[in-house]
This record gives sequence, C-alpha cells and structure tokens, in this order.
Amino acid sequence: MCAIVPDVVSRRVRRRRRQFATGGVVILLFLIYLAFFSGGGSKPKPPPARHHAVSHVSFPAHSPLNPDWRGNGKPVTLAFGGDVHFEGAVGARLTEDPATALGDTVGQLLAGGQVRMVNLESSLTDGTCPQQQDKPFIFFTPPTALTALKNASVTVISQANDHGLDCGQAGLAQGLAAAKAASFPMVGIGSNAAQSFAPYRATVSGQRITIIAATQVIAANLVSTWTATSSQGGVASALNPTKLVRAVQAARRTSDTVVVYLHWGTETVACPNPQQEPLAEQLVKAGADIVVGTGAHVLLGGGYLGEAYVDYGLGNFAFYDDTAPETDSGSLLVTAVGRHIVSATFRPATIVAGLPQPLSGTPAATALQSWDAARSCTNLSATPTISQASARGETKPFVVPATTTTTAPATATTTTTTTTGATTTTTTTKKGKSSKSSKSTKSTKSTKSTTTTTAPTATTQPTDNAG
Repeated sequence: MCAIVPDVVSRRVRRRRRQFATGGVVILLFLIYLAFFSGGGSKPKPPPARHHAVSHVSFPAHSPLNPDWRGNGKPVTLAFGGDVHFEGAVGARLTEDPATALGDTVGQLLAGGQVRMVNLESSLTDGTCPQQQDKPFIFFTPPTALTALKNASVTVISQANDHGLDCGQAGLAQGLAAAKAASFPMVGIGSNAAQSFAPYRATVSGQRITIIAATQVIAANLVSTWTATSSQGGVASALNPTKLVRAVQAARRTSDTVVVYLHWGTETVACPNPQQEPLAEQLVKAGADIVVGTGAHVLLGGGYLGEAYVDYGLGNFAFYDDTAPETDSGSLLVTAVGRHIVSATFRPATIVAGLPQPLSGTPAATALQSWDAARSCTNLSATPTISQASARGETKPFVVPATTTTTAPATATTTTTTTTGATTTTTTTKKGKSSKSSKSTKSTKSTKSTTTTTAPTATTQPTDNAG
C-alpha cells in the first residue's frame, strides 16, 4: 500500500499543475490582449503641426492659390521707390537733359531689382495742361519724363494717384498716347476701368510676376470725374475696394507672385490711417504676396502681414521737398520665390536738390533704426507669421464688408510759428507740396522754425492728401 499512495498523489499533483499552467497562459494572453488592443498602452505623440497646416488643407496642392506655392523655385527681386515728379530742381534737370534728369542715385537705389517700380506723382501730358482741374496743386510733365525714368532703370510706373488727372480727360489721353509711343509700362490709370485695373505682367527667371496699382487718395470734388468706369477714363480707385480685390483674386490664379502698389495714407502722418490696414488685410486674404505704397510723403512702417510683405509708405523718392521728414527717402527690395518672401531690405537715403542720396555709416544705421521703429504703430511683424490667405478669400467674389470705410481721411495740417524780434507770425499750411513749382496753383511760404503736425480729424468725405 505504501508503494501505491505516492503514485496516486503524484498523478493528482501533476493534473493540478497542468490546470494552473493552462489557466496562467490564458490569463497572460488576456492581459496581452488588453495591453495592445484595448488602448491600455501609451499612445504615440502626434507630429508637431506646421504653422499653416490647417489653413492650407483646402488649397489645391499644385496651384498658385496655395500659399506654399514656389513657382519654379527661382528667386525674383523687385525694387520699389516712392513718389517721383519733375518739379523744382528735377524739372530743371529734365529740361536740360532728360537722359540724366534723375542722375545716378535713383538707379543705384533700385540696383539689384529685376523689376523696378515708382509712382509718377504727376499728370503725364504733351507738356501742356489742357484741362486744369479744380484743385490747389496742379502737376504735369512732358513725355521726356519717360526717357528720364527709363534711363534711371525704372521698369514700370503707377499713375494711380491724386495728380494723374490734374489736366483732365484731355491730359489723360495725351499721357496714354505718350506711354504707348514710348512702349513704357504704366498701370493704375486708363481709358476705362478695365484698363486702369489691368496689371503689369512680366516673366522673370521663369516666374510670372503681376503688379496691380490703385489709389485711396482722390480729391473729394473730383471722385466722380476721376474714377475710371466702364465708360470713363480715370484712375483705378480703391475708395471702394471691390474692383481692386477682385483684380487680385483674378491675378492670383495665373501668377507666381502678386504685387499691389497703392497710393494711400494721410499726409505727413507716419502711421497707417484707418483705411490702410483693413485694405491691406483684404488684399492679402485675396492672395496678394506684396503690398507697397506711397502717398503720405513720409516713410511709414513695413513688415509681414502673415506670410505676405506690406509697406505702408515709401515716402518721396525724387521730389522737390527740402525739409525733413519729407526728405527721408529710400528704396525697398523684396525677394520672392513664388509666394514665399525670402527677404525684404530697405536702403535708406535722403533727398538733396530733389534727388535721393544713398546713406552709409552712422546716418544709414540711424535711418534704418527709425524705419524699423515705424513698424510699432502698424499691424505688421518683423518676421513671417501664420498665413492670412484663405481659399474662400482667394476664390469667392469679394464683397465689401459692412464695416469697411471707403473714404480717405482729412489732410493733416502743419502749424509753423516764426518769431523775429517782437513779431510772431503763425501760418497753417498743407505739407508735402511747397511753393517751388511754377505749375502749382497755390503757394505757401514755409520756414525751418518749430513745427507741430496735428492729426487729421474724422471725415465722411474722401479728401486730397496732397492737393
């Protein structure tokens, strides 16, 4: 019997061990299932999102509508200067020799630009003014001005400004004929709205560049007769931005880089007015990559609005003003690869005898510091941020928002007080246009004494900043 008992016990123990082992394996498999199939393990972290990963989802991948579009991948540099006219010393130089009227410095400041653009702050005519308009200051220049601009390396000019029609419809016809005869590209003005909003197009290094020009500055009493329509010649008006924004939307579909050159701002005020920033935002949302302009006759801030580059005021470039800050000048060079802004460089200058003189050394450093500081009162940043473009903004026909202000601000005034002995004289004048031009219909005398520039008051009417 003793020989049988250990054998029975052994069989029972082995059976129980097998049962426990089988149960353990089942439990282990169940735990493994829970760990790997029911979410019990640690989840992998999602990859970091790009700046515009969400906003660009609805854009076609291989289209200029996509803010990531680079075209053929080659860089193109565009150079911009501000207001140019041929009055005072520059006018005398034009009479003497159109080929050298703008000297060497305009070309130096625009050097490196594959497309070079300025604003011609004057009515281009045959040298006469057949229909002088009812406004304080009348500027007109003969066709030889185009020779001067061409010899100074300027590629294209805008005439969308508050002097483009100083000599009326007859003067406009003369200017359009002169530009056509000289084969010189001129935008922002035309025999009808379609022509005035028609862009300048160029293919540079295989990249399709498009430039559209318009103005937010027209004299209140001339808006109806100066605004280009389907049946009337005139300037491309941005007082109502609908046509301009839609022109940008149309250009966006077939362009690698879209530029808008504007005449805007409040005279001698170095910060954007309430009309500028909303318009810049509308244009960028519609697909503009670069938005630059002139009009205030002083330098305003430049920087990034999302991924686009905006400059609110390039100031004077070749101009007869001889007092600061109207003599603060310079050029802006922007390099783009399709819609990607590679760099933006401001070259500071000061106007002497009507022409911009490049600055160097300490004066240049001081001027650049001042130019950078001007950005502080804008909606711009020093570096790119999240793209503000949207598929809806680029493709849905633009309609003016109910909150959009479509009128320009009142002109700033300058009060000058001069004391000589016991005599004190105080005069209030518009700045930016002096009495030096023989073509000007209103003269004011200014001095270099203490001046105070007052901000403009609100108005419901568009006004002529410069006269």
